[in-house]
Amino acid sequence: MTRRGYRLGRRQAEVDRTRSGILAAARDLVAKLGPAASVGKVAEHAGVSRITIYNQFGSKARLLEALTAEPGSVAPDPPPGEAGDPVDDLRRRVEHACAVWAENPDLYRQLAGHGRHGPHDRQADADHALALRLAADDRLRPGCSIKEAEDVIGILASFSVFDRLHKGGRRSPAGVAEILMRMASGVMRPLPQV
Repeated sequence: MTRRGYRLGRRQAEVDRTRSGILAAARDLVAKLGPAASVGKVAEHAGVSRITIYNQFGSKARLLEALTAEPGSVAPDPPPGEAGDPVDDLRRRVEHACAVWAENPDLYRQLAGHGRHGPHDRQADADHALALRLAADDRLRPGCSIKEAEDVIGILASFSVFDRLHKGGRRSPAGVAEILMRMASGVMRPLPQV
């Protein structure tokens, strides 16, 4: 019994390595080739057969969705922290998103429009929750609805806005995050002067 469990553990480790290798190959090729990165090219680059990719992911679309579901790809989440000041949480989220987007902007440009279902829904839920926290903490400007705040939060943490401000690396991720936080002040109440 122990021996079989050991083999299953080794087998799972091998499956995990293969999956990681396929995702790394897909990430490289999609960043370079965009939609021309076929399953065959990914398989060749990963050193596996096409059937292995189909067994792992089912289709090219699901492979792209898996790329967007990787930590920090389409729906970047900051490292978990204590639920404190929602403005600090927004800043952390924006800074984290900028750092993630800056790691491989070519890949994220190519992934635009793919994998928006699962991660996007989770991100929309997170945007809504943060907007609610800002409202509960009386941090929204008068007249700013929760929906408006939610939309602005989603825009601030989006790749397309980051990419436009990053300007191919001419602005640092931290510089972009600072601009985005100034933009966030459009929906937030100013901090009281101490």
